[in-house]
Amino acid sequence: MADEITIQRGTWQRLRDYYQEVKIEMKRVTWPGKQEVYGTTVMVLACTFAFAAFFWVCDACFSRLVIHMLSYLTHRAA
Repeated sequence: MADEITIQRGTWQRLRDYYQEVKIEMKRVTWPGKQEVYGTTVMVLACTFAFAAFFWVCDACFSRLVIHMLSYLTHRAA
């Protein structure tokens, strides 16, 4: 039982130390400004829509290609 008490105290002490170190590190962080956040958000949204359009076009082309190939193969086999 004495071992459990020392383990718990050690765990709580390590947790407290970890929390204090996190507080110190968070004070050192340089947070982005409002304009930088806005700019990167716009860039992410623009890239997302550009990739979505690109993949939509690729999907449409490949699906038409597969449909034409299947149509050609089924008519030829019959």
